[in-house]
Amino acid sequence: MDGLTKSTDMAPVNWSTDQIIAKRDRYYAASQRGFAPYAKPLILKRGSMQYVWDEHDNKLTDLLGMNLCISVGHAHPAVVSAVQAQVAKLTHCTTMFYHPVPAHFAEELAATMPEGHEWVVHFTNSGTEAIDLALMMARASTGNHDIVALRNSYHGATYGAQAVTGVQNFRHNVGMLPNITFAAEPNQYRGAFGTGTQPYLDELDRVLACTTSGQLAGMIAEPVQGYGGIVEMPEGYLKGAAERIRAKGGLMIIDEVQAGFGKTGKAMWAFDAHGVVPDIVVLAKGIGNGIPLGAVVARRDVAEAMAGKFLFHTYGANPAACAAGRAVLQVIRDDKMIANARDTGAALHAGLQDLATRYPIIGDVRGTGFMQAIELVKDHDTKEPAPDETAYVFERTREHGIVVSKSGNFKNVLRMVPPLCLSMEDIAPVLAALDQSFADLNAHLKS
Repeated sequence: MDGLTKSTDMAPVNWSTDQIIAKRDRYYAASQRGFAPYAKPLILKRGSMQYVWDEHDNKLTDLLGMNLCISVGHAHPAVVSAVQAQVAKLTHCTTMFYHPVPAHFAEELAATMPEGHEWVVHFTNSGTEAIDLALMMARASTGNHDIVALRNSYHGATYGAQAVTGVQNFRHNVGMLPNITFAAEPNQYRGAFGTGTQPYLDELDRVLACTTSGQLAGMIAEPVQGYGGIVEMPEGYLKGAAERIRAKGGLMIIDEVQAGFGKTGKAMWAFDAHGVVPDIVVLAKGIGNGIPLGAVVARRDVAEAMAGKFLFHTYGANPAACAAGRAVLQVIRDDKMIANARDTGAALHAGLQDLATRYPIIGDVRGTGFMQAIELVKDHDTKEPAPDETAYVFERTREHGIVVSKSGNFKNVLRMVPPLCLSMEDIAPVLAALDQSFADLNAHLKS
């Protein structure tokens, strides 16, 4: 038997809400089924730039960019055109054969990195795979094993990546990679050592002295912790950390999966604002505007440590995905999207700060460019997280026409990282939706 029956014939796509939910519940494994944040599942039918429509044609402004994967806009015509043109010619070319599109894209990515170094690229299928490769590359290059990560970090949920992830929800009760140690993240709102940079560099010194062998493979850090709740590294931290790590023989791995591609409104890469040159950079999510792709960009001398072993990712250098990546870079440049993230993001931030003056449940507003967050607390002095209230507001935001994320280690942060095409005209309705959602919470608490 070939395993095929009449029941496996291609059926028309069914947009019945109940049927979609039922099929997912029936055929998805528990490991994939559980990641559904809304009480009533959000079912999306189509998208255009910063907007999406559900199965009932309700329009929502996507302030999450489909978990930061949509960088320049849903169904952006330049990206769609590039992918369609490539798929029509050749859908896939395995990396054991050559194709010019991935090579061109590698050259263009390398050109965005700091001058004075020779950069090379290894394309992967996803950001999490890229994290795994970056860890392996650091260990192979240095000959050391100890890796330092930050608490509150998110780097992925695979067996390897979750070992350096400092958010409990993504750490499973299984054995993980050894030789990983965590340092306190320099969170300027609720950090273990208060505000400032030096206390956290001092803590890093203690971590290196007490919980490592003193011989490091590297440190991995996000310039802006994304899922952790939009926690930006303070001035001087990444530079100081890199100096300490390199003094112990290690490499600096910068995770730009969420903060990269202009999201901060400061530069193409978030590390550019920190005066540090990484040894290894990890890219994904917005790299293909929703087309699966990731990349490790490394100094050539670091990457050469892997030359003696055969390692590839099946779809990593897929020409259609790389065509999308090339279009993304072009659109960001041509449409001046980093400047838009800076200016429109500043307007959004100012509006969020105004909300904080009117709703005491808001303990902190933070962010830069199109990486913004509202943290909800029960008490401003104790900063006790308010996860239940956050969940209520989160559900209401959808009813008022916006898509945000409920994140952070305590699930008390509303995170907003929209596509780079969000416009000034969107800010007023977005703020109105948030305002009404918090007003709904007040009414709910009084009822």
